[in-house]
Order: sequence, then structure tokens, then C-alpha cells
Amino acid sequence: MESIYFVLVILLFVLAASDLWVGVSNDAVNFMNSAIGSKAAKFRTIVTVAAIGVFFGATMSNGMMDIARHGVFNPQYFSFSQVMTIFLAVMVTDIVLLDVFNSFGMPTSTTVSMVFELLGASFALAMIMTWGDAGTEFGQYINSAKALGMITAIFVSVGIAFVFGSLIMYLTRLIFTFRYKAREKYLIGIYGGIAVTAILYFMLFKGLKNLSFMTDEARGFIDSHIVLILLGCFVVLSIVMQILYFLRVNVLKVIVLLGTFALAWAFAGNDLVNFIGVPLAGYSSYVDFTGSGAVNPDTYMMTSLLSSAHTPVVFLIGAGMIMVLALATSKKARRVTETEVSLSRQDEGDELFGSSRVARSIVRMASTAGNFILRITPVGVHRFVESRFQRPKEAAGAGAAAYDLIRASVNLVVSALLIALGTSLKLPLSTTYVTFMVAMGSSFADRAWGRESAVFRVTGVLTVIGGWFITAGVAFLSCFSIALIMHYGGFVAKVVLIALAVAMLIHSNIVYGRRKKENHGDELFAQMMASTDTAEITDLLKRHVARSVSDTTDRFSTILIDATEGLFTEKLHTIRKALNTTKKYKLILKSLRRRELIGLRRTDTVTGVKLSTPFHLIHNALSQMYYSLLRVCRPSLEHVDNNFLPIPGRYAEVFRFLRGKVVILMNEAAGNFNELNLTDGEEIQKECAQLRSEISDFRDRVMADMQTSDKDDITALSLLLHLLQEMEQMLHELDMLIYNVRKFARLAGDK
Repeated sequence: MESIYFVLVILLFVLAASDLWVGVSNDAVNFMNSAIGSKAAKFRTIVTVAAIGVFFGATMSNGMMDIARHGVFNPQYFSFSQVMTIFLAVMVTDIVLLDVFNSFGMPTSTTVSMVFELLGASFALAMIMTWGDAGTEFGQYINSAKALGMITAIFVSVGIAFVFGSLIMYLTRLIFTFRYKAREKYLIGIYGGIAVTAILYFMLFKGLKNLSFMTDEARGFIDSHIVLILLGCFVVLSIVMQILYFLRVNVLKVIVLLGTFALAWAFAGNDLVNFIGVPLAGYSSYVDFTGSGAVNPDTYMMTSLLSSAHTPVVFLIGAGMIMVLALATSKKARRVTETEVSLSRQDEGDELFGSSRVARSIVRMASTAGNFILRITPVGVHRFVESRFQRPKEAAGAGAAAYDLIRASVNLVVSALLIALGTSLKLPLSTTYVTFMVAMGSSFADRAWGRESAVFRVTGVLTVIGGWFITAGVAFLSCFSIALIMHYGGFVAKVVLIALAVAMLIHSNIVYGRRKKENHGDELFAQMMASTDTAEITDLLKRHVARSVSDTTDRFSTILIDATEGLFTEKLHTIRKALNTTKKYKLILKSLRRRELIGLRRTDTVTGVKLSTPFHLIHNALSQMYYSLLRVCRPSLEHVDNNFLPIPGRYAEVFRFLRGKVVILMNEAAGNFNELNLTDGEEIQKECAQLRSEISDFRDRVMADMQTSDKDDITALSLLLHLLQEMEQMLHELDMLIYNVRKFARLAGDK
């Protein structure tokens, strides 16, 4: 029996390693986004600073794993076999849940997920035990008061972080403006002193005070002299920062990198429980069970988990090494960081989120309130405020950071202060929630959410916040179900579920890597946004347009085949799938047009004016092809769904023949667009005209047959006429597409 549980403990540590990997991918947004968004240093340098902070924070952590041991459930009422079931269910659920969020680039709280997973698993087993024993009370198994207090504090911090982030950013911008370099000479010392002192205050409360080598006397001295310590730090650091400025050191970069290090340190030192707390609690349970001499794991109660445990240093060092490796190599960590940076960037760009009704209502109400405040504000005050928020042209455009170092430093300092305040008040705040909402608040106050982007940014923020709340429910229900399966399925069910979780993780990374590799258009767009050479931007724009037109045309030809073939074979699922794929292209085409329009605006004025007409005609043609496909899919779906008579076979064969020619032309054009080989364009246009004539002749023949055919065929033949008309329209749009792409490429420099 012991050997079985020894295997389960090993599996717990395997899951812990996987959980560390995906957990760091999620929480990297906490401490890296400000440095990355402001381009405070090269990405490699930022990762190095964060990695050092993560490693030292992990290895010097006190390793107190009380939340996993007795923070959510009361272990004295659970047997050894039951707590092992709880811990295994939590780890399996956590890995899958975090990986799903990382794949979508959505930051979530590892604290919330772990607490609700523990709650779900222990709830399931407590329910089983109370059903079997009418004399027990359900409430004695769950430490509900403590769990509810943690969750409440975490969610309340969302609003507080946004408000304080907005307020402090607004005041800071009024003082420094966007031309902050002209004011650094007089203000940077004081600002640097305040910022670094706040970061040190954060490290005292969130990191250093909990280190294993800190004695009770040292902690007591810090608590009783905190004001004097902070005042002394402020004076000394203000002088140091001013001296560094005179030595031509960029003080703001120092602040940002120091803040990144501090948050990474605190994250690893305090949030490590979210990743290895459960496996270590399982290991401790196994050691207690084997050392007790007990033989029945179903009757040995885990009262020993009520005590606090210190983690062996070897486990902390191993955890730190895994976290550093994940931070340096995980592509999903960059994806999560990109989400926050995209939502808070100052300039226009590709929006990751669409528009929602709630977001539109919020933006409309905010705009109305803003107009009202503007009307009652004195003109002089309004002019003064506007002058402080005027962004210089050199701060925007190619190669510019998502936001400047002033905002990055505010993000880090406010996040540090709020987390330190929560810690001093013994409130368990989520570093994910606080840092994200501070960044959103500062971007809002910094006027990064303009009228052209506000609805998309608000939708993004609401999506992320909604994901946080969904995390709690999904974590609870998923872990509840997995715990039940493991309890009744025994050792076999545990091994199968663990293997399934690892397989899902591997498959997710393979699919994610493939999707990133296929996403060529985004790479071209990123190059366009990073370039400062208008000639290079024009060339990249030409390639982006050619690639997007090629991919879209090729995909449209496949949809045409699927929709019409589903009609002829009366396969409802095939038509419905084609319709759903077509509907997705409404947002895809809108996103492509927006990205390429941003690139067009960044070319020189003469080139931009020349390219505008063919550019818009290209996208108009793609839109018309999209609507033609909708008009093919919807009537076909209705026809089959209503069980109407099929289109007669003799007509279907002719349609297939003509459709085959249309698809060949679309594929040839797509191939030419992709390779920027436009010499065959005129020949394809001639074939389009000839094929349109053939379709028109066939349509005339069908209309003539309708006059003499059985009246029962009228519905099917009417649909056939409609499909022929739409296919002819698609050929017309393909003709226009070829003409305007050739013109666009020629004007962009391809003679």
C-alpha cells in the first residue's frame, strides 16, 4: 500500500513541475509588463532581472504552506487517502485551467484557482462523508470563513487598484507631462526617492520580512521604526537618484527595473505556495503516515497538517530553477504579457478584442459624463490640463514604446504600495489582479483609451475580469468532479487523469506553437509597426495585403465547395460548419482592414494617397465575396433543414463542373497573390469573364426549364438560380480583386 502512495507522491511532484511552468507563464504579466511595455531595456535584460528576482525569492522563501495544509479545509477530519485524493485533484485541475488561460493570453489569479480547487475537492469528499454518517455536520470539514475572507479581499482589490492607478497617474502626468525629460532636472531626485522608497517598503512587507533568516526581533524592530526607516530611505535615495541623473544615468529605467525585480522577488517568495504548496502538503502527509506505523490509509486522520511546515531548501532551489527556465523560454508567458501591454498601449494598433454591448454602453456613459465635466470646468483650467497631456510627435509612431517610463514607474510603484498595504493589513491580495488593474487605471488616466479604441479596450478589460470570476466557478466545479472520479475510481482513475492532464498540456503547447507559426500576417504587422523607414513600411504593407488577400481567397474557395456540396449531398452538418466559418470572417476582415489601414497611414503622404483607392477597393471586393458566401450558405442550410426536394442530379453535375472552374481560378489567383507573382493577372481576368458568360448561359437554360418542369422542382431550381448568381458575383469580385491588387502592388513599387 505504501508503494502505491509513494508513486502518487512522485506524480504530485511531476504535476508540481508542470504547474510551476504554466503558472509562471500566467504570472509573468505581474512583474514584466511595465518594463516590456515601456521598453525600459532589451527583452533579454528584463527577463534576466525578473529571473534573478524569481530565483532569489523562491530560494529564500520561508516555505510556509499553510493555505494548502489547513487554510481551506480542516485536515483533522480527513484521512490520509482522502487528503491525497484532494491534492491530486487540485494539481490536475490547476494545470489544465492555467494552461487554458495562458493559451488565450488571459492573466488569471493562481491564488483564486488554488483556493477554489481546494474548496471544490474538499467539498466533494465532505459531501460523501456526511452522506455516509448522519451524525456529522458538513460545516466541520470546510474552513469556509477563512476561504471566504481571502476571496472577498482579492475581488475588492480590483476596484481599489483601478481607482488608485487612475488617480496617481493623472496627478503624475499633470506634474511631469509627456515632455518629462525637460522636468527631470528638478523633479527626478524627489520622484526617484519616493518611487524607490515605495518599492523598498513593498519588499519589506511582501518579501524580506518573511525570509527564513529574519528573526522575530528584526521583524519587531522594522514594525516599530517603519516611519523612521522610510523617511531615512527617502532622503538618502532622493540624493542618490539626483546624483545618478547628473551622471547621465536614466533614473526612470533604474526605477522600472528595480520594481520589476521587487515584484518578481515577492511573487516567487509568497505565491510559490500556489504552485508547490499542495505537492509539499502531500509529501508531508506521506511522511507522517509512513512514520506513524499506521497500515490503513483510510483510517489514519491527518491532524498533523494543522501545524505549519517549513519547506526543505532543496525543494525551493528546484522550484526556483524551474521558474527561471519557464520565464526565459515560455512563449505563452509572452502571450499573456502581450494582452496587458496591448490593452494599455498609448498608440493605435491591432486590437486583440472586439466590441461588446456592455462596453459600448460604458463608453457612451463615460463620454457623456466627460462632456458634462468639460462644460462646467473653467476655460483656463481646461487649457492648463490639455497642455499637460499634449503628447509630442516624437513619442509616437514607429518603434515607440507602448507607453513611456513615467507610466511604467507609476504602474510598479502603485502596485507595490497597494500590495504592501494589503499585506500590512493581513489582506491576501492577488498580485495578478492588482498589477493588471493598476495598469488599466493608469492607461485610462493617461488618455490611452481614445474614442477609436476605447470600446475595444473596455471590452478587453471586461473580458479579463469576467475570466477571473469564471476561474472561481470553473475551478470549483472541475475539481469537485475530478475528486469524485478519483475517489470512486481509485488508483487507476488517479493515474489516468494525471496522464490525461499531462497529455492535454503537451497537446496544447503543440497546437499553440503551430498556430503561432501559421500567423504570418501578425509578424508582418509587427514589423510594420516597428519600422521607421517609410519605404520599408510600404514594402511590408504590400506583402501584408498580398498575404491576407491570398489566404482569404483560398479559404473562400473551400467554403464555397463545402456549402454547395453539403447542399447536393443533403448533409446539414457540412453546410452549418461552412456557415459558421464564413461568419467568423466578418471580424477577420475587419481586423485585417484596420491593421493595414494603420500601416497605410504610416507610409509617406504621397504614397498613402496613391495607395488609398486600390486599398479600399481590395477590401470592398473581399467584403462582397464574404456576403456572397453568406447568401450561398444560409439558403442552402434552410433548404436542407426544411427537407425540401434536392436539386436534380443533372443540374448538380453542371454546377459542380462550373464551380470547379471557379475554384481553380480562385486558387490560381491566391497563389499569385501569395508569391507576389502578378504577371498572370490579365489571363485570369480573361478566364473570369469567359466563365461568367458560361454561368450566365447555364442560368438562362435553367430559367427556360423552369417554365416546363414539374412545379415541385420550383423551390430547388430557384435556389440553383440564386447560387449561380452569387457564384457569378464572386467571379466579378475576383476580377476586381486581381485588378486592384496589381494596381496596389505597382503603385507600392512593384513595376
